[in-house]
Amino acid sequence: MPAAALKPKPLPTQSTAKRPVQLDLPYAPVAKRPLPAGRPREWYVTHNRRLKAMRLAIALLDSGVYVPNQARNETIRSTARRIGVHPPSDTTCHMVRALMRYTR
Repeated sequence: MPAAALKPKPLPTQSTAKRPVQLDLPYAPVAKRPLPAGRPREWYVTHNRRLKAMRLAIALLDSGVYVPNQARNETIRSTARRIGVHPPSDTTCHMVRALMRYTR
């Protein structure tokens, strides 16, 4: 008997199943807490910029933009408009591309 016949078949995935596979329900977001007081203003600006960049990177990945070269400033800004976020600065757009680069 060939070795391939002895291996158990893997479970079907969304792309290989004959019928749609039931996916887990989306997670419930964590309750927001106030940011810690007493930090310099620049810390809050950087923190919020990172959060915005992460939201935009996730939205771009969900929309099919997987490579940082595909994420031009115009693409990132149109995605921000679509998800209801204020238009990002050039620095934030650069951060979005950096996040996409390091997740690969």
